[in-house]
Amino acid sequence: MLKLYPTVSAEDGRTEARVLEHVQGKLPIVTPEVHADGEYENGWRYILMTQFPGQGLAGTWPHVPDADRDRLASEVGAALAALHALDTEPMREVLGPPDWSAFLAGQRATTVARQRARKLPELWVEQIPEFLASVPLAGEPERVLLHTEIMREHLLVDPGRWTLSGLFDFEPAMLGDRAYEFVAVGLFVSRGDPRLFGRVVAAYGRTFSPRELMAHTLLHVYSNLPWYFRELPAPPEDTLDSLAETWFGSA
Repeated sequence: MLKLYPTVSAEDGRTEARVLEHVQGKLPIVTPEVHADGEYENGWRYILMTQFPGQGLAGTWPHVPDADRDRLASEVGAALAALHALDTEPMREVLGPPDWSAFLAGQRATTVARQRARKLPELWVEQIPEFLASVPLAGEPERVLLHTEIMREHLLVDPGRWTLSGLFDFEPAMLGDRAYEFVAVGLFVSRGDPRLFGRVVAAYGRTFSPRELMAHTLLHVYSNLPWYFRELPAPPEDTLDSLAETWFGSA
C-alpha cells in the first residue's frame, strides 16, 4: 500500500514512518510494516507499507455478535496497554508536544473559541471554563506513546473469527498523558456505550474519572462537540457532568 502526504502534511509522513518502525512487531495487533519512505515530488512524501488482511471495523460492526463485540473491546484495551508500555525515548526527538502542561494550557485557552466556531450552542459553551477549572489534570504526567485516534475506522477485523487484525494511521501520534488516548476510544470505539468502554479500560488495567476524560475531550486537538452530539447518546441533563457520565460512566 502506498500512502502519499501532500506538502502541507509532509511532516506527518516523517512522523508516521518513524512511529511505525518503532511499534513494528511489539503490539498484540498487527501494524503496517514500512518497506520504504521518503520524498516524492513538489514537497510531497510517501510511505510504502504492507497492506494486511481484514475488513474495517466501522463497516462490519453492525454484524458483530454481542459476545464478540465484548472481546474486541478487550482486545483494544490490551493493545493500548502494550502501546503505552513501549519505551518512549526513541520517539522524543520525533513526537511532541515538548511540554505537556504548555500544550494543555494552549488548548484550554482556545477551547471556547474552537467550540463556538463549530456552532456549539451557548448553553454548552458557557459551561466550559468552569468545568475545566474544576477538573485537576496532571501537568507533568508519565508520558506514553499515544496513537490519539483509536477508532473503528482505524481498526481492521477478521470477520471469520471476529478478532482484530490490524491497526493503522499513526500520523497524529503524540507523547502525552495516557488519559488523552481514551477520548477517541470512548467516542469512536465504544461510541458512548459506558458498558463497552468499561470492557476496554478493564483490559487496559487502569481506571479514569469520567470528568477527567470529559476535560480531555474538550481539550483534544480534534474536539468537535456538535459532531459528537449528532453521533452519540444524549445525556439526561444538559450539563457537562451529565455528558461525562453518559459517555464514560463505567470508566
